[in-house]
Amino acid sequence: MKYVIRNGILLDGTRDMQPQHGRSVFINGEKIERITDQTAEVPKGYKVIDAQGMYILPGLINMHVHLAGNGKPQKKQRDNAKLVRLLFSNPVSAKAAEVMVAGYAKIELMSGVTTIRTVGGLKDLDTRLRDEIAAGKKAGPRILAANEGISVPGGHMAGSVAIAATSIEEAVDLVRKADRQHVDLIKLMITGGVLDAKEKGVPGEMKMPPEMIRAICDEAHRLGYRTAAHTESTEGVIQALRNGVDSIEHGAAPTEEMIRLFKERKAFLTTTLSPALPYAMFPREVSNASEVEQFNGQVVFDGIRDCAKAAIENDIPVALGNDVGCPWITQYDFWRELVYFKNYTGVSNAYALYTATLNNAVLAGIGDITGSLEEGKCADLILVEENPLEDLQDLRNVRLVMARGRLYDKPTVRRKKIVDEELDKYLQA
Repeated sequence: MKYVIRNGILLDGTRDMQPQHGRSVFINGEKIERITDQTAEVPKGYKVIDAQGMYILPGLINMHVHLAGNGKPQKKQRDNAKLVRLLFSNPVSAKAAEVMVAGYAKIELMSGVTTIRTVGGLKDLDTRLRDEIAAGKKAGPRILAANEGISVPGGHMAGSVAIAATSIEEAVDLVRKADRQHVDLIKLMITGGVLDAKEKGVPGEMKMPPEMIRAICDEAHRLGYRTAAHTESTEGVIQALRNGVDSIEHGAAPTEEMIRLFKERKAFLTTTLSPALPYAMFPREVSNASEVEQFNGQVVFDGIRDCAKAAIENDIPVALGNDVGCPWITQYDFWRELVYFKNYTGVSNAYALYTATLNNAVLAGIGDITGSLEEGKCADLILVEENPLEDLQDLRNVRLVMARGRLYDKPTVRRKKIVDEELDKYLQA
């Protein structure tokens, strides 16, 4: 299809973006053909879309997604490994898992997210879905997929969206297995998390030995993959960086050594403020968290926030993801992560939006394909009624989505009332 979106206000996704009034975006197939003023003549064969003064901006890019979860609040912890075993115990439920994952990906798209980076999923469903979406067989965002992460016995998400390696040899074999599945990156689960800790003050304790981290990263790099690692303690971040990890997912209380290692490795930080916030800040009768979980949630939230602030202050690249799939974190609420990023690190609205568009694309290795509205790039864009440079909450209601030139007008998602009611209380710093 050929489209021209006219009479819109352009926010191009670049770091110093400013509203460009009265712009027309010409789309030919998957690509942006040209961007002109609204007086440009429309050639025959183009469908005209009147933006009616709405804001045209790049589709958002969510750098930390688990397509196996929907963010439903939980009254108690689930045995995720047992649930996954049950899910794949027969062909009928396995097919249901496939349909579920595709449905969650479509929700991401309908909320204005046109690219996701999955960092732990069910078997090889993420790469299979990636290819179906790319072929136009299903509606969804562009997917950069890791499939299952690599963990250790008793490690983070072992048995659900990660496989436990009992030795270095097994860990290296898991990298080769991921390569055969044609993944886009390799995910490691180096430390525990909020729900793994049984005592106060010990979330993010080391689970994976440094020599295994090194072996996984070496094999991944040999095969041409970058590595991302779940790390929620200072020791975990330092060991990850020392042993070759390319992106730190979450982060922890920063130190001078950590900052030095980030710079030496040319690594980046994926900030995820969303999942720890409910555990840290909700009343326990709302979050259903134990006293230990609430305490540790605060430790992790403070560490992620402080790590992001230190990274920004030291010119370390920062990406944004919202760890979707964790309790209270839905497939349609990535915009909240931008609000938290602005509120808790002090960046501007423009910088938060740039981080979630062009900067995320660059850090994901696809900055030449998407992330900004430029001639020759993919037509990945959204329309919103008000200016997100003035209020990032305007990203909540997307009026049009286009992904690789495919148009989705008036997209809708089914929202969870209790999630909106509770999370909306924390939209101000």
